[in-house]
Amino acid sequence: MHDARTALGRRRLCLAALAAGCGLGVGAAAPMPPATGLSFRIVRHGSPIGTHSVEFTRTGDGDFDVRVTVDARVSLGPIPLVAYKHRAHESWRGGKIAALEGQTDRNGRHLWMAADRSAAGLQVRGSGTDPYIAPEDALPTTYWTTRLLQVPMIGTQDGGLVHPHVAPAGTETLDSAGGPVRAHRFDLSGDLTFALWYDMASVWAGMQFSAADGSIVHYERL
Repeated sequence: MHDARTALGRRRLCLAALAAGCGLGVGAAAPMPPATGLSFRIVRHGSPIGTHSVEFTRTGDGDFDVRVTVDARVSLGPIPLVAYKHRAHESWRGGKIAALEGQTDRNGRHLWMAADRSAAGLQVRGSGTDPYIAPEDALPTTYWTTRLLQVPMIGTQDGGLVHPHVAPAGTETLDSAGGPVRAHRFDLSGDLTFALWYDMASVWAGMQFSAADGSIVHYERL
C-alpha cells in the first residue's frame, strides 16, 4: 500500500512539473475560466454529429458559474441510432465549488447528479453512486481547467468519483474553426479512457474517444 501511494504521489508530482513546464497553470487558488466561453463541433467519421458548449458567467470577485450544454445525434436516414443530451451547472463561491448538478439523457436513459457544499464538504449524490463527501481537491468532469488532470474527478453524468491515470503525450496540432492550434495532449486511462488537449494558453482545445461501436469521435473547437 505504501509503495502504491508513493508511486501515485510521484506520478502527480511529475505531471505537475510537466504541466508547469508546458504553461498549464496549477495552483492553490480557484481555477479561473477563460474570458469567453468555449464551443466545440463533435465529429464522427468526418461528419458533425453535435455540439458541446461551455459558458462562463462571472458573479462576483472571483466567483463564477459554468454551464455546459451537449447535444449529439447519430441517425441512419430518419432512424435515430444515438441521441445524447447533457446539461451541467457548476457554481464557484469563495474559491470553492459551492454547488454542482448534471442531467443527462443517453438514448432515453436518464442519468443525474447533484452536489452541495456544507460544513462537512461537498456532498455528492447521483444515479451512479451512493452519497459521499468529495475529496477537497476533486473537480467535475467539465474539462475546462487543466487542474482536472491532477485531481479526483466527479462525473457530471451520474456523480461517480473516478481516478483515471493521466499520461502526458506530447504536443500536436489540431484543426479548429480559427485555424491550426498547437496543444498539449494528455491520455486518460483506467476509470476513464479518452484524450484531452489544452492549448498553449491552457485553454481546453480538444477531446477524442471511442464510441460504443468502435468509431472515433473527436472535438473541433469553434
